[in-house]
Amino acid sequence: MSLSPRTQMRLLGFLPLLFFFAQAIHYWRIDQLGHMLWMCNIGNLVLAFGLFLEKPLLVRVAAVWTIPGLVIWFLYVVLAWGVFLTSTLAHVGGLTVAAIALKAYRMDRRAWLYAFGWTLLMQLISRFFTAPELNVNVAHFVQPGWERTFTSYWIFWLVLTFATVAALWLSGLVWRALWPATASPRIVTSWS
Repeated sequence: MSLSPRTQMRLLGFLPLLFFFAQAIHYWRIDQLGHMLWMCNIGNLVLAFGLFLEKPLLVRVAAVWTIPGLVIWFLYVVLAWGVFLTSTLAHVGGLTVAAIALKAYRMDRRAWLYAFGWTLLMQLISRFFTAPELNVNVAHFVQPGWERTFTSYWIFWLVLTFATVAALWLSGLVWRALWPATASPRIVTSWS
């Protein structure tokens, strides 16, 4: 029995959902569930819903964050703490699923703007609903290591915001160079 490309894409949504729950179990075990609000973790959830509901915008927004998210993860997690299975699944697995999904859904010119809006929303949510010591989405204080450069959190936040805009725009550009959007996205490709 062969599955249609639409069904294949929907089933693909179970992978980022699995990555999200694997991270949730990890953070639950160490009593730090606030870390679930990091962009990459929530990105897997958004990617899963985008695939389940066949919403190209959700897939694109999550995909835009996968490239800067992978770089940030490598610099601030892998180099500092090493490689963990659930974290690798969330970052490398999320990027892989996003690439497969974008082959079908394509990338438009504005997705990075929506990704930026989502970033601001998640940072605000993180500021109000996570423990300050976790500094989820750098919503509470200057990222450790940058204190000598930035003595004010708000100047740090402003510079980080401009850097985020640039990173998201570049990520969208990379995805668009690989799979530019057509007038109406249709899932017509197979896994091959």
